[in-house]
Amino acid sequence: MQCTPDLPEQACSDCLEAAVNRIPNTNLYGKDGGRILQSTCNFRYEIYEFFNKTTQGIPPPPPGKKKQTTRTVIIVIVTLTIVAIITTSVCIYMRFKNKKRQTSSSSPPYESIQTAAMDIGSSESLQYNFSIIKAATNDFSEDNKLGSGGFGAVYKGKLIDGTEVAVKRLAGNSQQGDTEFKNEVLLVLKLQHRNLVRLLGFSIEGKERLLIYEFLPNASLDQFVFDQTKRILLDWETRYNIIKGIAKGLLYLHEDSRLTIIHRDMKASNVLLDAEMNPKIADFGMARLFKPEETQGDTSRIVGTYGYMAPEYVRHGHFSVKSDVFSFGVLVLEMVTGQQNQHFQHGDSLEDLLSFAWKSWRNGTPSDIIDPTLKIGPSLRDIIRTIHVGLLCVQENVINRPTMASIVHMLHSFSVTLSVPSEPAFFDSSMKTSRIENPTTIESINEVTISNFIPR
Repeated sequence: MQCTPDLPEQACSDCLEAAVNRIPNTNLYGKDGGRILQSTCNFRYEIYEFFNKTTQGIPPPPPGKKKQTTRTVIIVIVTLTIVAIITTSVCIYMRFKNKKRQTSSSSPPYESIQTAAMDIGSSESLQYNFSIIKAATNDFSEDNKLGSGGFGAVYKGKLIDGTEVAVKRLAGNSQQGDTEFKNEVLLVLKLQHRNLVRLLGFSIEGKERLLIYEFLPNASLDQFVFDQTKRILLDWETRYNIIKGIAKGLLYLHEDSRLTIIHRDMKASNVLLDAEMNPKIADFGMARLFKPEETQGDTSRIVGTYGYMAPEYVRHGHFSVKSDVFSFGVLVLEMVTGQQNQHFQHGDSLEDLLSFAWKSWRNGTPSDIIDPTLKIGPSLRDIIRTIHVGLLCVQENVINRPTMASIVHMLHSFSVTLSVPSEPAFFDSSMKTSRIENPTTIESINEVTISNFIPR
């Protein structure tokens, strides 16, 4: 039996007595040897000699040293524990981060698309089997091809249940890559409005990426309004209903959906027409999402189509809901004239649509820009008022442009007094394309997609 050297005699006796009394209550009782260790004394017995009588005891610590030593030990242990926890956490975080980076670099981006899609709804109901879509489009045959654009080719398909669909197939050299594909999948699936195209789902296999939309039999607006033969079918009432429908769709994107959405590529080829000639805004690959309290942003990568892009966006990369308003204004003037803004022809000369529309308005001759097929009938006053609305949308100063809510009100109520438009924004000739049909001919250092869509 031993006590620590600093322990008083009576305390040592009490400690040893307590140790002996513990034997019956431990698993040592009845055994040939055992040991009970306590903080200040210990007890041991064996059937052989184990104690060296010459061994010197440990000298007692100096007075006051014991508490200090105990405090130091506690501090060291706590510090080492905290360091160990922090080191372990950092290692786990770095390992997770590296694993995530490796996954994103080595795995196709559609894995994240599938994960994100599951947050929106059942992936099984949104994702189509690639072989089914391949069969529906007759192996993407030329006979089923509806057109092509920056994303790739668009094909008509017919599912087993007879449902007709339009299938966008991402081209290998597409200007719109994985980001745009994911953007459109995650964005359009959240949107529900009668003037927005409905995305039925997507399909992925290897490098193949497909977007499956509802099929709209009358294709895109540009195939009607810019075609000398087909635009005769668009009387003013039909054109005005299309304009109002587009405005409602943009209003939903800007104010009525859960997030503020800026389309950034609003143009005639991105408006599709159903069997009743109702418009549906399409192609959200370049759209940007914002929180409800946000309405603008900046970018160093300019995307869109020259002629429809607001000046502050082209020059400085600033975009906002008013950028879509500008594009809408250009589209309104195109609907009135029946001509593309890049190829507006007056007589024998080519002019800038916005410039000519402004000069005609300022000179009191707005009827000069109206499509001749529309000048017959009692609707001339309404057409001129619509030109007025279009000019308000394309003003140089962002602040002077109306919101889509105001525009919808103007288009539905002829009692609303319209303000006088100021001079619109004009594009420098160096910012235009030499041929709109050739999406690779761009006289600008900016990354701009110029699409000639025939989507549906």
